[in-house]
Amino acid sequence: MDIYYTILQTGSARYTEKMSRFLAFALPVNSADEAKAIVKQYQNEYHDARHVCWAYMIGPDRKEWQLNDNGEPSGTAGKPILGQINSLELTNLIVIVVRYFGGIKLGTSGLIAAYREAARLALEDAGKLECRQMCRIKVEFSYETADQVMKIIKANTEIMVLEKSFDNMCGIIAEFPLDLQEQITGRLSKIEGAMITLL
Repeated sequence: MDIYYTILQTGSARYTEKMSRFLAFALPVNSADEAKAIVKQYQNEYHDARHVCWAYMIGPDRKEWQLNDNGEPSGTAGKPILGQINSLELTNLIVIVVRYFGGIKLGTSGLIAAYREAARLALEDAGKLECRQMCRIKVEFSYETADQVMKIIKANTEIMVLEKSFDNMCGIIAEFPLDLQEQITGRLSKIEGAMITLL
């Protein structure tokens, strides 16, 4: 089955290390643009902080990601944040960690450990949600074959009809788990004159 994991809700956490305060936030996002807009929002909100570091992961296949150390030594902030996202195999989220410097330097290993722990705590607070990849199709068919189409649609409780129109030519837009695509489109394509488009 085409399963992926994301966060259940927005999570947050506070972590302190040698007087430096780390505020961590895990938020659900569906696109890189949405993630970047959230980064701007947090940079504005915490403009008095020394660093606003982050990492995001997008897509069920977990191939679209980005991270940012925001002035911390390279690899000490964004990378450990992303590491926590990867260790939980999460996607469609951004984790932001805001650091208020406490006057004592943490060193490279100290920074990595602190950013990792702050991110972990925020993700723990957000919880984990299992999702299934979905497939969306448009089916166009004649009024005469409407009963045949609807019989297939109603026979499977996992098919959700999003739109439908019944006229001389009829059409529906339906969504269902991706792993059912072959089975459902195969059955629908056997109906005479039915046209199926993947959306």
